[in-house]
Amino acid sequence: MGRRTIRVDSLARVEGEGSLHLRIKDTQVDEVRLEIFEPPRFFEALLRGRDFNEVPDIVARICGICPVAYQMSAVHALEKLLGVRVTGSLRDLRRLMYCGEWIESRVLHIYMLHAPDFLGYESAIEMAKDHFGIVERGLQLKKAGNAVIRSLGGREIHPINVRVAGFYKVPSRCDLHSLRDSLDWARDAAAETVRWTAGFECPDFQQDYEFVALHHGDEYPMNEGRICSSAGMDVEARSYDAHFEESQVPHSTALHSVIKQRGAYFVGPLARFNLNRDRLAPAALELANEVRLETSCRNPFRSIVVRAVEVLHACDEALRLIDRYELPERAALELNPCAGIGFACTEAPRGILFHRYELDEKGIVLNAKIVPPTSQNQATIENDLRSFVGSHVNLPDDELRWKCEQSIRNYDPCISCATHFLSLDIERS
Repeated sequence: MGRRTIRVDSLARVEGEGSLHLRIKDTQVDEVRLEIFEPPRFFEALLRGRDFNEVPDIVARICGICPVAYQMSAVHALEKLLGVRVTGSLRDLRRLMYCGEWIESRVLHIYMLHAPDFLGYESAIEMAKDHFGIVERGLQLKKAGNAVIRSLGGREIHPINVRVAGFYKVPSRCDLHSLRDSLDWARDAAAETVRWTAGFECPDFQQDYEFVALHHGDEYPMNEGRICSSAGMDVEARSYDAHFEESQVPHSTALHSVIKQRGAYFVGPLARFNLNRDRLAPAALELANEVRLETSCRNPFRSIVVRAVEVLHACDEALRLIDRYELPERAALELNPCAGIGFACTEAPRGILFHRYELDEKGIVLNAKIVPPTSQNQATIENDLRSFVGSHVNLPDDELRWKCEQSIRNYDPCISCATHFLSLDIERS
């Protein structure tokens, strides 16, 4: 067989910039490299020497799609270090803000980035020509999530109202109740989205993953919980470094994260769903059953349906939190700086997000460590590609390229918050 090479210069339906190299020899996959070549932005170094109160505003700039996740992981880690615990209405407001981010981020991925793959379009703009009403529904759903973030965070992108131990300003009951109409509509639209995505034709691709997600005794995990896995892991965030390790690989500027002695693992909606299905809001669980979403779903191409279920759950949870909201006595708890190390892990839309901070006695950041979801999934993405291409090696190059790109988008990777991700190089010999 002669050698054949296919190149795709860029792919705009994921966030980040990099390339994929596939080498196929004698109908066997010889090499898979997910190459990340964007320069790092050194946020961990930027935090050193800063007062701990500056951290939430700085880390929000890491991602324009999920700034709340970075703020929540940061404030939880710092509060554990400082010995304070936010409860009651302040905790509810944080969870409500996270609901807003889950809605807007999930909907962006479902409608604008991933659905075109299943329907055969190059972009959401092309898809809108034939399905304008569906794309319009997606945009309205995203606006509902953005409105929640704006109400609590001061603005939709890079919120400025979050602080360690609370908020700078808390909303009135009237402020929150003004969100109800849009969330009521969003709830119905989310249910329609579940049924719509459940009708997509997915490749039959079952893998044996080790799923990793937070698990909470009383709720579907967002802000809090223990780090658990489908292989029996059950640890606190402070034990993260004892169980996970990052390493540099020659073909990527981004670190690969693995479980020590076990290897690659899978974080994100599929992991959350498999480990916490029984914690979903009743309506979300009922609809998951209605569309026959497997109790143990191991097909990453079905993750788009799980994301839709999580949108419905976030809408229900947001409405529940709004209805029970009582104005707290104060917007933030009192704090006294002290030296120490704090750890926290929350569930960003794409999966667990780990933060660790070390402060001196004046509350100045000495060291910071941030492990985003995409770096934790990179090794699993490569494993998926190796297995998927190995099973579909006889597809024409154009079709194989399309399927590889779709497989990567199953993970909604966010490499740097840029707009391009992939150049694809396939070698056949």
